[in-house]
Amino acid sequence: MSMDEKRYDVIVIGAGHNGLTAAARLAQKGQRVLVVEKRSVIGGMAAAEEFAPGYKAPGLFHDTSTLWQQPLNTLKLEHCGLKFQKHPHSVFLPQPVEDGKGLLLHGEPLQAAKDIAQLSPGDAESYLDYHDWQEKIRSFIRGLLYNIPPAFLKEGPPNLWPLLKKSVSLRMLGEKNMMELLRVVTTPVQDFLNEWFHTELIKAGLAAPALYGTFTGPRSPATTANLLLYHAACHQPLAGDASLLIDALENRLHSYGVEILTDAEVQEILAEKGQTVGVQLTDGQRYTAQRVAASCSPKHTFLDLLPVTAIAHKTEHRIQHFRARGTTVKMHLALRKPVRFACRPALEVEFARIPDNMLDQEKAFDAVKYRQFSQNPILDLYVPTVRHTDWAPKGHSVLSVLVHFAPYHLEGGWDEQQKEMLADNVMGVLRRYIPDIQEHIEAQELLSPKDIEQRYGTTEGHIFHGEHSLDQMLVRPIPECAQYTTPIKGLFLCGSGSHPGGGLTCAPGALAAQAILQSE
Repeated sequence: MSMDEKRYDVIVIGAGHNGLTAAARLAQKGQRVLVVEKRSVIGGMAAAEEFAPGYKAPGLFHDTSTLWQQPLNTLKLEHCGLKFQKHPHSVFLPQPVEDGKGLLLHGEPLQAAKDIAQLSPGDAESYLDYHDWQEKIRSFIRGLLYNIPPAFLKEGPPNLWPLLKKSVSLRMLGEKNMMELLRVVTTPVQDFLNEWFHTELIKAGLAAPALYGTFTGPRSPATTANLLLYHAACHQPLAGDASLLIDALENRLHSYGVEILTDAEVQEILAEKGQTVGVQLTDGQRYTAQRVAASCSPKHTFLDLLPVTAIAHKTEHRIQHFRARGTTVKMHLALRKPVRFACRPALEVEFARIPDNMLDQEKAFDAVKYRQFSQNPILDLYVPTVRHTDWAPKGHSVLSVLVHFAPYHLEGGWDEQQKEMLADNVMGVLRRYIPDIQEHIEAQELLSPKDIEQRYGTTEGHIFHGEHSLDQMLVRPIPECAQYTTPIKGLFLCGSGSHPGGGLTCAPGALAAQAILQSE
């Protein structure tokens, strides 16, 4: 080891929420950990940043209710200022003022049913039944989400035992619930929700999370699986945005003595004779470790950071065909007034979803199939200044918008003119619900999938590092790496491209840390 090299037990590539979670769990168990981050700030897609003077916006992830709390509790992050709400957050489903007053899906089911009853008493009753059924299957799905996947490629009784336990837990649901789950998991989410509800507004609002970050519409097969996974993951959200999680993890890492290097881009994962030996940065600095955990996307890890000869052709082929077609745009608006919807102007809204019917959702998806962005995109809205009043001047607000669908591979490519056209489309949608919004804009920012790729380093600008489709969730990202290990000894995957997928969960990081510790 030369004088300019440093040795660690584990090097974590990427300081996003999964990388930080993995680093914290490893350091808690006595490992000497180094985290290297290409950007000047930590937090990855969960980091809050100023987008205009005096205005701050959250990262790409609006929904903090999907956080897996068990590893966070183990890290005692409540001592670092992390706080959770008692109930899931409420989501407003607005309507154009001429169509109605919209619908507030309260985080507490009975309260939500009261609001639904004003539109449809029958759907209100169905909503409670729907919620009860989700609760009945939640423990089984969480068992799939929050455990290291079985070793599908290994033989022998030890590797059959996890599969046997999952089969038993499925049977414990009872025949009716088990058969219903098996029946609906491959169905389009539109068909699934049509069986429960009549009101389009309710169906569109509930279906939306199943479509975010995907290459699917509500009529696509197996989109019900995404909805069930989302419901199972939902719990108590943070009392604020995702940056609170990053602050708490950073404090915990400092208490464990973890080193975090920013402005430190990895040029190559060093491997000798099929074994990792460390990383080399673009500035030539080398850091030595027998184990490296990559929280960046699987494609970037295998195709950009490893030597060409390090992996077999079969593995390279599978990684190349791991689908990661980004379809999400992020837009920030700095407004000189609070956000108010015309259909219910007295309501202070923190979260909202648009559009108000499933046909518009399907049409929005149709565009990306032809490498176009939607004329009427579906929008996931978050108003961070409801809680973070210091993120904008007094009396002003910030509106953070996740825009679906807009393809990474846009016909003709992304440029400023295309971004302006998409921004006009977004504003056209917003004006139907907030008619005076445009005249109150102080500043705005739009990040195309290309911009997201450049800023956060995620392949093709995919916010989940890889699409959430049934085939890519059962074995994620590829069979050789389904348990966070890779064909390179000592190299592990700990990001959203691994089980159980993307979003703000911290599960890939926590489970990967468990796999790393078990490998000792």
